Parts: sequence; C-alpha cells; structure tokens
Amino acid sequence: MHSLPVFLRLQGRAVILTGEGEAADAKRRLLERAGALIVGEDDMQARIAIVSDGDAATTQRLRARGVLVNATDNPDLCDFTLPAIVDRDPVLIAIGTGGASAGLAKALRQRLEALFPAGLGALASALSDARSAIRVRWPDAGARRRGIDAGLAPGGPIDPMRGDAAARVPDWLGGSGEAAASRLEIITLLSNDPDDLTLRAARLLGEADRVYHPSSVGGAILDRARADAVRIVADAPPQNPCEGLSLWVTP
Repeated sequence: MHSLPVFLRLQGRAVILTGEGEAADAKRRLLERAGALIVGEDDMQARIAIVSDGDAATTQRLRARGVLVNATDNPDLCDFTLPAIVDRDPVLIAIGTGGASAGLAKALRQRLEALFPAGLGALASALSDARSAIRVRWPDAGARRRGIDAGLAPGGPIDPMRGDAAARVPDWLGGSGEAAASRLEIITLLSNDPDDLTLRAARLLGEADRVYHPSSVGGAILDRARADAVRIVADAPPQNPCEGLSLWVTP
C-alpha cells in the first residue's frame, strides 16, 4: 500500500491554494465544498497546501515550512494526493491511484456513481441515529457486528444497494431475525495472487472474524481480510471454530 487513505476535516481550517486557471478553479470548488478557508502562500498558520500548477519552486518553499503539499500533475513532489470522489454525504468513497492516472480514477468514479444509490447517505445517517437502539438489540459487541453484517449483506433487510434501505432500518431493528449463525467456510486458493480470488472468496475474507491458514498462504491474500480479523496459522481447519465466521484458507 503506497499511501494511507485518510479523510481530513477542513471545515474552517486554512488551506493554501496557489496557481490560476481551470485546475485552480476545480481545486477551489473542492475545498469550498469541504468548508476550508482558502488562503495564499503567505499564510503561516496553514499546514496543508494545493499547488494547482504543480510548480516545483512553490512546492519546495512550502514543504520547507513543514506544510503538506499536493502538487498537481507532479506526484513525485506530493505529500498527499487528491482522489476521485463519489459523494453520498455522509458517505464518501475515494478512489486514488497515487498520482499514477487521474483518468483511471475518474473512470472508476463514474462506474461507482452509477452503482451506488442516491439514498446511500440516508442509510448511513439512519444507522448513526439508531446507534443506541442497535446497542440495546445486540449488547455484545461481537453479536452486534454480526447483526449489522447480516442486515447489510446482499439481499439483507438493509442491503445498501436497496434504494429504500434507510426507511427499512426501524423494521430491521424490530424484526425477530438474529445474526447469522456461527460457521466455518473453506476457501481454496487458485494462487497467492489476490487478483485470482473469486468474488465469493473476497467477500468472505472481508467478513470473517478469524482466518485459519497454513504458513504457505501469502500475505497479499491475508491483507484482503478485515484488519481486525484474527489470523491463525494452522495445519488443518479447526474442529471447533469460535463464534462468528471462521475461514479455512488453503492453497
């Protein structure tokens, strides 16, 4: 992973913007949408800057002051890059290529724009408002995560791809269904290249609570699992897997 994706809260914060023309105008609109206070290079309080013309001299002056800089079309001078964005406020989906190809990021954004329903942000807000009720429904943290996963699963009562998912949150919370039962799933790899993962394997890795695997399974595969999933090196699948979803990943 060449960069750590982060979301910066810029509301009311000073951000330097230099350069002129269409590129500067586009960056200005983006910063204004984020609520940033746009300032010039001489503002000594700002710690973030966008050099819209990619000027190396300006970039070097700002970096010498400890300012984090995005130099447009000059990735070698960038401390951070600006992704293409799918905005379903409060849901933000960012697509970055580390400066390799803005065109590719744009093409992916356009595909995702068509995929995600307009009501996705409303679902996020509804789930935020329902936090207390969710904790009451599932007091145990593990059961709560599994209950949410089951609700949001493809075809689930609050599947994010449903246009009416937000309106269905109260019915989901009041329903009698429980979280998915604990189970063990087996994934047989085609190779240690994550590009060879089937859709099912990629989905299970993203959902699993723990991943059992021989030492021969590559790190690139294990990186596709949830960050908080437990990785357990084993010679055989577990006889009595723990609660939730366990995977046995084998070459």
